[in-house]
Amino acid sequence: MKPILLHGHDRAITQVKYNREGDLFFSCSKDKYPVVWFSANGERLGTFGSEQQSINDRHNGAVWTIDVDWESHKVITGSGDASWRLWDCETGRTVSWQKTPTTVRCAAFSYSGNEFYYTTEMQAGHHCFLVVKDVRDPAQMQDDKSIFELDVMGNKITAATWGPFDETIIAGHSNGDLSIVEVRAKQFGKTHSGAHAGLIMDIQKSKDEIMLVTASKDTTAKLFDSMTLDCMKTYKADRPVNSAAVSPIKQHILLGGGQEAMSVTTTDVRHGKFEARFFHMVFEEEFARVRGHFGPINSVAFHPDGNSFATGGEDGYCRLHTLDPEYFEYELQY
Repeated sequence: MKPILLHGHDRAITQVKYNREGDLFFSCSKDKYPVVWFSANGERLGTFGSEQQSINDRHNGAVWTIDVDWESHKVITGSGDASWRLWDCETGRTVSWQKTPTTVRCAAFSYSGNEFYYTTEMQAGHHCFLVVKDVRDPAQMQDDKSIFELDVMGNKITAATWGPFDETIIAGHSNGDLSIVEVRAKQFGKTHSGAHAGLIMDIQKSKDEIMLVTASKDTTAKLFDSMTLDCMKTYKADRPVNSAAVSPIKQHILLGGGQEAMSVTTTDVRHGKFEARFFHMVFEEEFARVRGHFGPINSVAFHPDGNSFATGGEDGYCRLHTLDPEYFEYELQY
């Protein structure tokens, strides 16, 4: 399995994402410039923002999160420069943007693409907030109006995703709790206390949205029912897990992580555990590893057709892997 290496960033990758069709691949990093690529050949299609543009037309800090809507018309990003930014996917120009009290950590479109949420960091005496906006309302795009703004008291939100039918937002917290935010009621609903023993780094849904997988600093990934938050399976690693994804076609879970980034310079690649790791969804057994990155893997994603996957690492590289025929023939013996 020979990957396509994409080197369009100068600093660590923070998130990778495919669009619905899978023909486009999006990446963001700590270098301020989100990038879009053709997933088939790794050709760089363009960059959102550039040094030549004014400060109002680009980010001026690390970009922590990126998402694209259903029709690949708009892209949402959140940055350490304390702003979210809505881009036109075709032209790469800013459609709308707003300053926020603190860093924007998570942002994503609803299934319809008409709404998006973003979360802010708990910094400088400010609380963490979860905000939902409607892109069709000019007032919400131009000022501080929103569908709702929820003050997250206590443990901040570190990862989130829309729940089934866009009726809820499922949030992971810094203390390992997993909670459901009821969008219509504009309040927290069910909470799974102690879902993880450490900070939740990533949440990704299955294709049918019935299940979701979480990745945590406690060296585990877990599979939950997206309606009840019941934990169904646990996948144990021996290093922090930064990201996890569910295969859309097989009962497989993909994990990415590795030793803490601050310790990478003193660790041999062979001992840093910087591999992408495959687990069987039902039996919780690891059956494959894919090496290549020279640092922790910060984000993973399956292609919508399940025939390939992408990883983004602390080394600043994205890697697109097309799975070999043997992968599809493999069946765990039991």
